[in-house]
Amino acid sequence: MWVLLSIIVFILFISIRQVNQYERGVKFQLGKFTTLVEPGWRLVLPIFQSMQKVDIRTKAVDVPFQEAITKDNVSAKINAVIYYRVVDAGKAILEVENFWHAVSQLAQTTMRNVIGQLELDELLARREEAAKKIREIIDVSTDVWGIKVETVELKDITLPEDMQRVIAKQAEAEREKRSVIIKAEGEIAAAENIAQAARMLSDAPGALHLRTLSTINDVSSDQSNTIIFAVPLEVLRSFEKKS
Repeated sequence: MWVLLSIIVFILFISIRQVNQYERGVKFQLGKFTTLVEPGWRLVLPIFQSMQKVDIRTKAVDVPFQEAITKDNVSAKINAVIYYRVVDAGKAILEVENFWHAVSQLAQTTMRNVIGQLELDELLARREEAAKKIREIIDVSTDVWGIKVETVELKDITLPEDMQRVIAKQAEAEREKRSVIIKAEGEIAAAENIAQAARMLSDAPGALHLRTLSTINDVSSDQSNTIIFAVPLEVLRSFEKKS
């Protein structure tokens, strides 16, 4: 009797399985799926039953560099990171052999397909839109696996050296263009202000003389400056007549 009781206690002891809060268990009986196991201590009878635990926390998958050809035939190497989580542990075990590997492979092929639909300028200028499109495609494909893709981030876009030089020259030309435009706009504004000031001086009686006296005063503040006045000949002749 004690021997039988000891055997039963031993079997119960080795049948205890712990499912953590961040896990879900997929329980099988005689090879058939029976139920999903919630967190806590659960009994899994050896030989007759088995259980696989699935981590339902958000995971990050680093997608290695993928070489893709853009729509305008430019070769580019792109890598990304994907954040996903398991929302249905049963599907993640029953519908796909290795969901982590499957998500990684699907992401690689999807990246190449999406990049092939974009021109290089679109890819560089709208990376977030490209990443969003990749996420939507992967999320739809992994829905049957019980997986929710939360975010896709494009990390690096590497271009050939000759293309990098072309882009650098284009950026430099664009900067020079903006500099010339800004300088021209400044000259136009200065010319307009000078013309407005000239009109104001000509319209106000005595304003030009006051401006001239103000300028002479500014120049005479430095003793090293020499001021020469151009006097009309008619004024000099008037002095000769008086003498």
